[in-house]
Amino acid sequence: MKQNKSLFILAAVAFIVLSIVNVAGKLFQPAIDIASMVKPALLPTLAIATLAALGDIKRKGVALLIAAQLAGCLGDILLLRGEFAFFAGGICAFLAGHICYISLFKKAYYGLKPGQWGFAMGSMIIFVVVLVLIIGIKGAMLAPMCIYGSALAFLIFCGVAGTLRKLGAAWVFILIGAVLFTFSDAQIAMDTFGKSYPGQPFVIMLTYLAAQALLAIGSIKLIKADD
Repeated sequence: MKQNKSLFILAAVAFIVLSIVNVAGKLFQPAIDIASMVKPALLPTLAIATLAALGDIKRKGVALLIAAQLAGCLGDILLLRGEFAFFAGGICAFLAGHICYISLFKKAYYGLKPGQWGFAMGSMIIFVVVLVLIIGIKGAMLAPMCIYGSALAFLIFCGVAGTLRKLGAAWVFILIGAVLFTFSDAQIAMDTFGKSYPGQPFVIMLTYLAAQALLAIGSIKLIKADD
């Protein structure tokens, strides 16, 4: 399958329009919950744009990228429900997506020296502990959130490692995307554990959608560069 520019433009525009509708719905909160209505379609349109940009599903890494995006779609759908079981399922879906991204980004951390690994792991542990303390996570959710937070921290580490090792511009997009993803999820955790503020749903979705788009752009560049 060759790169389909028309399909890419159509899907990319659809993703942008749906994203604007979603964040506008979160900001203005109309009588009809349009944000929830369009949310399930956000990541599928991004996945279509990704496939159209890459052209060949057989390219190394494409399956991992699409799997990460579809896991995000599942997480989006599950988090539409307020029950704890759906919240837990959504977290598991996003965790699976992060694992796909981490597998895709292995070029960043392959070949690091033991000392570099030690510094990276220590930094990630400190990051997760500080984040947990700031948000105030405790009880039965402490362990799952630490595991999930570690995956996010490793995503950031991949972006930092790839950027510092000057492996290409893709890693800058990946780094910013990982940071925004972590910020967005931190806002969700704050809201869940009683630290909400006006406009928080808008901030969550704005940073989340920007993160998904940046991770997609960085991943596409990475996959193309590896051809």
